[in-house]
Amino acid sequence: MKNNLKIIKIISLVIALAFAAIAGRDFYEHRHFMEPVVPSPSLTEVKKLSDYEPSLKGTVNDSNVYVFDSGVPGGTALLIGGSHPEEPAANLTASLVAENVKVEQGRLFVIIRSNRSASTCTRMGEAYPDFYHVKTPWGIKRFRMGDRCTNPLDSWPDPEVYLHYPSRQMLAYMDIRNLNRTWPGRPNGAITERTTWAMTQLIRREKVDMAVDLHEAELEYPVENTIVTHEKGQSVAAMTSMVLTAELFEVPLSMEFSPQALHGLSHREIGDHTDAMSLLVEVAEPMIDRIRGITDEYLLMTGRDEFVMKAGEHKLLYAPIDERGWPIDVRVGRHSSTFQKMLEFYSLESPDRPIVISGVPGYTEVIENTLGAYLYNPEEAPEHKVFYD
Repeated sequence: MKNNLKIIKIISLVIALAFAAIAGRDFYEHRHFMEPVVPSPSLTEVKKLSDYEPSLKGTVNDSNVYVFDSGVPGGTALLIGGSHPEEPAANLTASLVAENVKVEQGRLFVIIRSNRSASTCTRMGEAYPDFYHVKTPWGIKRFRMGDRCTNPLDSWPDPEVYLHYPSRQMLAYMDIRNLNRTWPGRPNGAITERTTWAMTQLIRREKVDMAVDLHEAELEYPVENTIVTHEKGQSVAAMTSMVLTAELFEVPLSMEFSPQALHGLSHREIGDHTDAMSLLVEVAEPMIDRIRGITDEYLLMTGRDEFVMKAGEHKLLYAPIDERGWPIDVRVGRHSSTFQKMLEFYSLESPDRPIVISGVPGYTEVIENTLGAYLYNPEEAPEHKVFYD
């Protein structure tokens, strides 16, 4: 009997070690995976966030900053993707812009993965896929799925209450790791605060005129398919909302003002602490709804879920959904056209500092041809033209 128990214990230990080895391999692969980026020929420089906050040098959040300078005097825009890596349409749109844009006048800065740390883990207990894949004419391109907040391996422990700087507003403990709760940041804070501080310094030093932060939200969230704008961006947001709703988008794009008493968010703090106008854009992502079915790559990429549809039938949602779902091409297409239309109206409003771009596919093109048609093969690009995020 004792021998049998020993054998059972040994077998159990071997099985446990095998599972631990498999999990460890998957964990390591996800944390260290790098996404190739092939920027457009308009690229003039690649900076790092550590150029603006040196303490980030060598850390996981020393993200690439892609600079596209036309050489023609004009204004400067910043496009921020990847604030919340569980919202992939944001970083995919930033990639789409970086790989296709031609800047005709002014300058454009693009950050594809603003919180790289948050893309090295997924939300605990949610069974998110580690990776998702986009079909292209040259094969399958792989991307990291992420979490809403910075990886605890890079920022630990959390305080019992997060005291936002400089407002001293009390926020939830995990918000010290939430990039969109730590603006404008501080140079001596936790890594997420230092990351937003670096971007705030970028905006100040580079004299950014307009900063746009891309996001996705669950359909149960009231601020859905919406531009949230600081007072400085009121006219740009209003005109963009009206024109795209009337002329292009099947689902309306609304506009809301940034709450003055709610601190830490990009649309409030960038406008308050820099000279730039700040806007944030939300689009629907059914995978992060509470009422949903299997949380897998199919749901992430197609946005189709019968449970979310049923919630809509019971009027529990703030965005419509039917059997077509919310495919990634629709979500990226909306973000792309919204950003481009914002630049158009900003330039009309500021003729002395226009920002003019071309070459970026919008809503109609991305839906008709798919996102993958506009992503370039890193194996066919010159080595010095491929970067990694």
